[in-house]
Amino acid sequence: MGDRFILIAGRTARQGVALNRTKLGGEYVEETSTVYIAPEDADRLAVADGETVRLVSEHGEVTVCCRRARKDELAPGTLFLPYGDCSSRLMGPDTQGTGMPDSKGIDVILQRLSSG
Repeated sequence: MGDRFILIAGRTARQGVALNRTKLGGEYVEETSTVYIAPEDADRLAVADGETVRLVSEHGEVTVCCRRARKDELAPGTLFLPYGDCSSRLMGPDTQGTGMPDSKGIDVILQRLSSG
């Protein structure tokens, strides 16, 4: 099963620096394959920092590394995933004429792949 969250995708400074080096490099791929979770949610679900989780939306699913966000960086019930291949797989195809699919407020299920 899993727990429901609202996913927000966006850019990070680390992602921007890594992108200027190479989009295929390890630092960029690592950053865009890491979902950030509010510390309260990580504690409630006993999700360890660095644990692999699956995110499932109505449009797709991805397996990513889970890291704690800094305190007060994310509201409980919210996840953040940097733009990239993983976030794109969870977004729908509709762009409302903008050329960019909705990347904020995506309903997802977080599934733990291990129990610690």
